[in-house]
Amino acid sequence: NANGIDMHFSGMPFIRAKFATKIAEEMQMFLILAIVVVVILLYIFFRSLTSVFVSIVVCLVGVVVSMGTIVLMGYKINVLSGLIPPLILVISVPNCIFIINKYGEELLFHGNKVKALARTIEKVALSNFLANVTTAIGFGVFYFTNSVILVEFGIVAAINVMTTYLIAHILLPVIYSYLPAPSARSTKHLKGKNIHRALELIDHLVHNHRKKIYLVIALLLGFSAWGMTKIQVIGFLVDDLPKRDKIYTDLRFFEQNFGGVMPFEIMIDTRRENGVFSGNARTLYKIKAFQKEMEKFPELSKPISAVEVLKFVYQSYKEGNPKFFVLPGSMELKKLTDYTSGMKAKDNRLYSFLDSTRRYTRVSFQMADIGSKKMKDLIARVQPKIDTIFNFDKETKAWEPDSLRYDVKITGHSLTFLKSNDYLFHHLFVSLVIAIVLIVLIGMVLFRSVAIIVLSKIPCLIPLVITAGIMGFTDIHFKPSTILIFSIAFGIASDGTIYILAEYRNQLRKSPRHEVKKAISRTVRGIGISMIYTNIILFFGFAIFAASSFGGTVALGILISVTLLVSLLTNLILLPCILLSLEKRKYVKAMMQEPLINIIDEEEDIDLDKLEIKRKQDEGSE
Repeated sequence: NANGIDMHFSGMPFIRAKFATKIAEEMQMFLILAIVVVVILLYIFFRSLTSVFVSIVVCLVGVVVSMGTIVLMGYKINVLSGLIPPLILVISVPNCIFIINKYGEELLFHGNKVKALARTIEKVALSNFLANVTTAIGFGVFYFTNSVILVEFGIVAAINVMTTYLIAHILLPVIYSYLPAPSARSTKHLKGKNIHRALELIDHLVHNHRKKIYLVIALLLGFSAWGMTKIQVIGFLVDDLPKRDKIYTDLRFFEQNFGGVMPFEIMIDTRRENGVFSGNARTLYKIKAFQKEMEKFPELSKPISAVEVLKFVYQSYKEGNPKFFVLPGSMELKKLTDYTSGMKAKDNRLYSFLDSTRRYTRVSFQMADIGSKKMKDLIARVQPKIDTIFNFDKETKAWEPDSLRYDVKITGHSLTFLKSNDYLFHHLFVSLVIAIVLIVLIGMVLFRSVAIIVLSKIPCLIPLVITAGIMGFTDIHFKPSTILIFSIAFGIASDGTIYILAEYRNQLRKSPRHEVKKAISRTVRGIGISMIYTNIILFFGFAIFAASSFGGTVALGILISVTLLVSLLTNLILLPCILLSLEKRKYVKAMMQEPLINIIDEEEDIDLDKLEIKRKQDEGSE
């Protein structure tokens, strides 16, 4: 500062306040970045300002609704809920792409705008609905974590994923019904040579190199499994911050010079009123012995407790002589306690470590942010010391009788952080399992065959394994901020599976002999364009989170982007290979079964080409 003195600030309240400020700043940055990325990519794909403008308007309506949902539900902006507006913007784009592309295809086919809009909604509404449901499930399962932050994030995100589905499928047809039919230039992207060459290459690989594809996938899975063995389950208080951040450097300063700022506390229940001072202050002498033993632990700072306060009072009583900074004998100790009892509570520091009945007391340490792994080891070493000092009689070499035992617990933010990490890790894993089960059940709405549904989930699970392998090789730890990506990514990746299977069934029905190979080719070339567009936007949309100053947010953005890119390849290449391998008549017959939800099944139930409008003649006229 101006006086040449370096100032360092830290402590849990300070860190939380700074985190809140950073979150608010980053939410605005991410929303702006998301809009810029989406606008640029949509223009590259569509080459139409009208399509870009309409899509952005629809997506921004969803963003406004999502922010309103947070407020209406009484939630506050935190490190996760701050991601919802840009997330909703990015996730709502695929709805627009599938509708606009299908609308363009229908116009190219027959040129009737009204018929094109009607057919578009009929063809994409159900598959889009189920795709959005799977995405919503990926977020919604966070409800089962019982973590307030994750529950709020999951509920708001899931609700707004489905809200954006409704907004897109209502607003887009309405807006396009008032606009003139798109020009030939606006639908030129559907005939793009480069993307069609890529889809032809994929189709060729699927039909002619299936065994090689399976071999490559098997090798990737083996390599990824090796990487998974390198993953460490560990978390730090501020490991989400960059090493040069002022919050991080100040925290390290306090750790190096004062032992840290994370509270590590021992709560002692004497199990009787005035137990802290009764029995010739037996409890205080045990605390003194415990503090002496804790000096052997370099992770912990010097303690603050009732014993330390009494030492200070005794030194003051002896005119400040340093040699009297000790816990006095029982006689003088009684004089000190009588003296402190007469002081007002606000002036008596001793009451900071006692309850009103003097039954409970505590010993406070500060410690460094050593991480959840070392924290477990520290607790495992401290707990036996607690048991021995407070509840074991060294003279008789026997445990104290129950009437004389203390109830001593380790507490403080350090332990809370460790327990919450373990708790969240377990519940996030459970939520991933729930997401997989629910999404498999959702697949049963469209397809009756359990074998097809289960096998079709392989392309969604493989990207998760590969991502976990990448985490192992790049030393990204398993912690709540990274493991939550798997539920989200699985939900979004399942969208592609639904699109592929729905289109494949439609192509089988169109084929007179239900020829599998032709249906696969038409599926890849038909749905491939929209899938590539949506996954590119999702890839770059999630990649913007790499600009965050929070490591967990950076990992979320990068890892979900990688997972979605891999899922695009597995859905477009591996899933058609699996369907070709299921070429037997019983599987084809299973694919042809009616879905559990009865819907208008494209042009097979109603042939829109044969619809005519006739004027009804008056009954009396001829």
